[in-house]
Order: sequence, then structure tokens, then C-alpha cells
Amino acid sequence: MMRTYLFLLIAVMFETFGSSCLQASQQFTRFWPTVGVVFGFAGAFYFFTLVLKVLPLGITYAMWSGIGMVLIAGSGWLIFGQRLDWAAIAGIALIIAGILVINLFSNSASH
Repeated sequence: MMRTYLFLLIAVMFETFGSSCLQASQQFTRFWPTVGVVFGFAGAFYFFTLVLKVLPLGITYAMWSGIGMVLIAGSGWLIFGQRLDWAAIAGIALIIAGILVINLFSNSASH
């Protein structure tokens, strides 16, 4: 099961990379960031399919998108200088809390 969560984390990292490249590609007008978009999302979907062999789609997608949103918000802040106000930080904390609730208390997080 730890391997499954490792694959999920790898999928999220690829997705975070691809989304960051999407911002940097400036609507696909810059070559290398555009290549990064394709590479990032291809890797994300590949590892996402490996996770789906073990975890149900709804739970997997909830965790993937939740963790991805947190990392993308961090990436936007760190790399692109996008600000996070207190409401955004509170929302991110609630997303993290939701992911923890799913994994700690739900029986749906396993086949």
C-alpha cells in the first residue's frame, strides 16, 4: 500500500511540474515549457493509472487533486510570486484536513 501512495505522490509531482510549465509556457508560445507540460501530464496520468489499480477512482482523484492544489498554490507563490491571502491559506488548510480525514478515518481509501 505504501507503494501505491508513493505512486500517487509521484503523479502529483508530475502534475505540479506540468501545471507550472503550463503557466511558464505563456499559452504554448515557449517551446521548452510546452515540452514540460506534455512530459509532466504524461507522467502524471501514467502514475495515476497505477494508483487506480489499488485505490478507487473517487478517493484517488480527491487526493490527487487536493494535494495537487496545495502544491500548485505553493508553486505559484514560490516560483511566480503569486500571493496567498489568509482565506487562501485557510482553504488550503481545509483541503489538507480533508485529505487526512479520508486517509485516517475512511474505509473507502482501500479496495
